[in-house]
Amino acid sequence: MKRILSLIFLVALFSSCGAKKSYSRKKKQSHTIKVNTTAKPSKEAETIVKFAEKFEGTRYKYGGTTKRGMDCSGLIYTSFKEYDVNLPRTTSGLKSTGNWIDLKEVNVGDLVFFATKKNSRSVNHVGIVTNIRPGNVEFIHASSSRGVMISSLAEKYWYFAFVQARRVL
Repeated sequence: MKRILSLIFLVALFSSCGAKKSYSRKKKQSHTIKVNTTAKPSKEAETIVKFAEKFEGTRYKYGGTTKRGMDCSGLIYTSFKEYDVNLPRTTSGLKSTGNWIDLKEVNVGDLVFFATKKNSRSVNHVGIVTNIRPGNVEFIHASSSRGVMISSLAEKYWYFAFVQARRVL
């Protein structure tokens, strides 16, 4: 009798309502960014970006400006300072430096600003544009979770967090 009950229980367990669990992995949603890819970046901008890329993989450190650790504005400050371009040290200082430009007009070396706090459009993060391709803008920044890295504005998170772009060169 116990065998029959066990067998009935197992059959009922595996055929419950005929429902089959299906797991799907959501694709990373991407967005197309309309940009002007015909404008050539200046040599100075390309040089600054190459210098900034040397910090890729550096851990995040609030207030940091060295290979031992840096924050987002520290990356911008250090990269531009290396080539005698003096900029404010903080994101709040950077967000009003240079000239505002439309996202369609960004180029290598321009600064991109983001609001990453929930329910806020206040700028608290900055990066440097590293590459422009049709439908995409890549930028280097210091992420508090992953350190200095290159990300894309086509990524859903950065697309919705984007606030403004500024040209400082």
